[in-house]
Amino acid sequence: MEPEAVKLARIVKSFTPDLYPFLTENELESLIVLRDGMDKLDTEGALEIIQHSIAEHQKDALLH
Repeated sequence: MEPEAVKLARIVKSFTPDLYPFLTENELESLIVLRDGMDKLDTEGALEIIQHSIAEHQKDALLH
């Protein structure tokens, strides 16, 4: 399987739609590269990606 680039919004809508309203537009628009594509992603992996993305955006916000 080839890597697949998807927006975080797609991952959130697919695995944890209840979290969607709590993420910023900037977070949702983040491009995520999945090594094995969406087909191989599970809920646990999706949650890790979402947590990491939030942490990265918060870190960037603190630097500005």
